[in-house]
Amino acid sequence: MTGVLSGKTALITGGTGALAKTCAELLLKDGASVVLSARRSEALAQAREELLARVPGARIEVCAGDACQEADLRRALELAYGLQGRLDILIPTVGGAAFRPLLQHDQATFAADLDINLTSAFLAIRHGAPYLARNGGGAIVCISSTAAAMPFRWLSGYCVAKAALETLVRCAAEELASAGIRVNSVRPGLFQSEATQGLFANEAMSNAFLEQIPLGRLGEPLDIAGAVRYLAGPESGWTTGQSLAIDGGHELRRNPQLDPVVSAIFGEDALRAALAGQEHPRSPA
Repeated sequence: MTGVLSGKTALITGGTGALAKTCAELLLKDGASVVLSARRSEALAQAREELLARVPGARIEVCAGDACQEADLRRALELAYGLQGRLDILIPTVGGAAFRPLLQHDQATFAADLDINLTSAFLAIRHGAPYLARNGGGAIVCISSTAAAMPFRWLSGYCVAKAALETLVRCAAEELASAGIRVNSVRPGLFQSEATQGLFANEAMSNAFLEQIPLGRLGEPLDIAGAVRYLAGPESGWTTGQSLAIDGGHELRRNPQLDPVVSAIFGEDALRAALAGQEHPRSPA
């Protein structure tokens, strides 16, 4: 433990995910107190026990709630602020992607992609910034994706949401700078997590990604968390409004085409219709 973050308090939403837990571990090892927030109480308790085993004596609390609900988020912020009378670091990690052809979207499904990837971060920034400002500022680090910079076939909602998130980061960074608040994001490539287990387990799909990654391997949570830790700490004190790509060089190439995934989910007829720019009547529940 370095102690470089001693006396600092951090709130991480989406706190039961692999990335969130790894970010928390790095912050705890550097002396910060951490609050994890997520929807499932049992998973939060397990995450806390795992982290205490890795960082004995660390101060870590949990708060069950939905990061897309203002009341739940405010409760987590109050808990984090109350630990030491300050909030210094805010890391909203909530997000997700689901393959769906653009013409298979309706208003509800498209809005759902925006909510989980964009609205969750907006609410964290909107309600977290005043807590950070009370003690002279701090750092907000959002989680974007290479999909923000490169179109990904069948992930239109996710691409749009992450691109909007990066614009939100820039806008917030400019507006909040006078309060001493830095706002940045990390832009990960494909890395191992609960949500990507299927891709990692499927050799054909993982190889399709590897072909587009110059450094020749897929990512691990620690790859991303290290960048989050940098942007959250004093080492990046003159950095704001940036989106840092941690992707093995993926953005130097392109995203793979995963037509078989969409075919397996929606059926061959739906895939052909989508490629022809036509609607298809059957959609998965």
